[in-house]
Amino acid sequence: MSDIDDFLAMLAAERGAAHNTLLAYGRDLAQAEELIGGNLARATPAQLSKLGQGWSSLAPSTLARKVSALRQFFGFLVDEGEREDDPTHALPRPATRRPLPKILTHAQVEALFTRAENEAASDRPEAVRVLAMLELLYGSGLRATELVSLPVSAVPRDEPFLTVTGKGGQARLVPVSTRAKKALSRWLALRETGSKFLFPSRSSHLSRIRLYQMLKELAVRADLPPEKLSPHVLRHAFATHLLEGGADLRALQTLLGHADIATTQIYTHVDAARLVKLVNERHPLAQPRRSD
Repeated sequence: MSDIDDFLAMLAAERGAAHNTLLAYGRDLAQAEELIGGNLARATPAQLSKLGQGWSSLAPSTLARKVSALRQFFGFLVDEGEREDDPTHALPRPATRRPLPKILTHAQVEALFTRAENEAASDRPEAVRVLAMLELLYGSGLRATELVSLPVSAVPRDEPFLTVTGKGGQARLVPVSTRAKKALSRWLALRETGSKFLFPSRSSHLSRIRLYQMLKELAVRADLPPEKLSPHVLRHAFATHLLEGGADLRALQTLLGHADIATTQIYTHVDAARLVKLVNERHPLAQPRRSD
């Protein structure tokens, strides 16, 4: 096995990295090795400094990911005693700023649900399925992959929770609202039996691409711009609207399945107005002084 293979094996075994993450890191490291024209594990700072030219046309976020993969790779080599020095100081330094997530207003969410509920009133299986998926995306903050791959066994019977397998194979409990439970019950009564998946397709489960298409089609029927709606936008709306309602950031981290709270903290920028109001109302210096 090469040093890159050993590094990827470590990520899988010790950090529980997801399959897609391993593929992306493997591609990034292989491309870097091709650009320097030699063994990446033995690369000099001078060789790494040339990567900036080869990557000059990349988007800042893509460049940041590649640099992160290399930093972790050389850190692994140092920890394993394969190298005495860490040459990553020579890597390009992308100045990237994480964009704020797109969100929906409360009025847009209401319009979306009104349309989905009206269509589901006919008890057409396709319409009830869309409503059930919408409830789980916005009401529980599921990722697209988490939703479409849900097994029927994950649906709660007595407890108001779903067991969801997230990134890296990490399982978490996600609360299911009363509305979502009703929509799920309606869908289960109409769903064809025989598949282990909650939202089955011909041979497996509904694809992420088809989920995207269904949501954009619903947006058009609800008179909303289709480009504003996706599973991830609904997940962002779930998080932002919970914060607006006073949810704790740590609780939100658990609900979203974020490994690092720094990922969750991006939502505090979206909800900046509420935070300013909180300081103005609750900080001791904001209170009027009282004379003895």
